[in-house]
Amino acid sequence: MEIQAGYNGLTTLTPGLPAEAYYDQRQYEREMSRIWQRNWVYVGRSTELPKPRSFVTFELGDQRVLLVRDDKGRLRGYYNTCRHRGAKLCTEAHGTLRSDAIICPYHAWTYGLDGALLRTTSKIVQEGFDPVDYPLYPIGVHEWRGFVYVALTDSPPDFASMWDVPLTQLDRWPLEDLVVGHVMHRTIACNWKIFWENYNECLHCPSVHPQLSSLVPIYGRGLLEERDDPQWQTHESSPDPRWKGGVREGARTWSLDGQATGRGFSGLSEEDLKLGYSYMTGMPSTLIAAHVDYVRVVRLLPLGPEQTDMRVEYLFPRETLEDETADIRNAVDFTNTVMAEDAAVCELTQGGLHSAPHSRGLIMPEEYMIRRFHEWIAAELARI
Repeated sequence: MEIQAGYNGLTTLTPGLPAEAYYDQRQYEREMSRIWQRNWVYVGRSTELPKPRSFVTFELGDQRVLLVRDDKGRLRGYYNTCRHRGAKLCTEAHGTLRSDAIICPYHAWTYGLDGALLRTTSKIVQEGFDPVDYPLYPIGVHEWRGFVYVALTDSPPDFASMWDVPLTQLDRWPLEDLVVGHVMHRTIACNWKIFWENYNECLHCPSVHPQLSSLVPIYGRGLLEERDDPQWQTHESSPDPRWKGGVREGARTWSLDGQATGRGFSGLSEEDLKLGYSYMTGMPSTLIAAHVDYVRVVRLLPLGPEQTDMRVEYLFPRETLEDETADIRNAVDFTNTVMAEDAAVCELTQGGLHSAPHSRGLIMPEEYMIRRFHEWIAAELARI
């Protein structure tokens, strides 16, 4: 077959990662320290910390984090660890502090919301002890358009650099004003990389996602984008979504019937409305899918070499959630089904990787994005 100029796919035989990269404990620990603890990781929405003294606790691998909003509204992050003997400072998932201080439940060491040690409970202060030397261990915190991120490093990368597209990609969506209308939360029995590999190809779409393949016709062809077809120029002038991408004719968004919930977002471009979806991916933890009427946010967190926590938040305009005639299940049930189908095939993949003769798989031409993902992993692991 002739390969036309501009084709996206791979043209040379490309091996995948070694099978043990998906289940080896040492590899997992290396990825946690070099990838997950050195990049921005999504925690949740800013509305989870709505007022001064609100707090949230968060776990990333074996590292425990405490986020608290101070009395000036600034969000601060610390390791959830007392400097005395290492006790956890807060045990609840979220709440509001009783005072403008963080008090260790073990020996009552007391810290200001700025992390400074204010006092201990010892009767005397021994020689050489200075409270200034024992503040809470700080971590990087970044709020962006209603999303909260943490970085467990002294030198996190530039926040914008973690995304696969410019941050302006979703400027037309009112992200900071949206409200969580539904949350899907589940543990997937697979390595975190398998989820991202599955997300980065659509060869599986026709057999795994029949409803999605009907709604987005190009996915039904096993392709993500127009130029994933080696003969893409043959249909270059056609507006048909089967060749160009986007939702099928008559549909507007990702939902059971293809129709929007509520009035949808104003200010979207003609291209936004035609496609019905716009993606941003922030490795290693976040996928944001913006539709014409809601925004879906997927957060991944590794729980071990062969387990991944997946949380899917569905964000809607407040007006939609307050409208008794608007049924968000039309959108939620559709995308929950897609996510459940993805989770199932990710577990299917993990289940076969321990086979003794299977040293590694292959990356096929349409899976070029998986190759880029593997290159990113290699660069992160090699980064000093």
